[in-house]
Amino acid sequence: VQLQASGGGLVQAGGSLRLSCAASGRTFSSSFMGWFRQASGKEREFVLGISWSGGRVYYADSVKGRFTISRDNAKNAVYLQMNSLKPEDTAVYYCAADPTYGGNYRGPDARFYDYWGQGTLVTVSS
Repeated sequence: VQLQASGGGLVQAGGSLRLSCAASGRTFSSSFMGWFRQASGKEREFVLGISWSGGRVYYADSVKGRFTISRDNAKNAVYLQMNSLKPEDTAVYYCAADPTYGGNYRGPDARFYDYWGQGTLVTVSS
């Protein structure tokens, strides 16, 4: 699976952004998809993930109620809708695919994800 994230940019606090992740490869529709982020000087952290069918979604506590994830297997794409953005959401955001475990959630550990997009920078100004 090859992944390409897009949609990042500069936004004021309280604003919204929608990130997209375009995938190529036959295993996308059977992969668990996750979004991670990495702020400057910090470790990469799990943000949200969605099962292969879209039926199960997992959130980090820091984004519950503000971020949502969705996927369109027909278009080989996964989306991250970010609302009520805060300066602490500033980071490079990565989409990632875990093609094992039947497309279900194994956990937030980045080591579970075999494929990664290049990242897109989100900057939230105060």
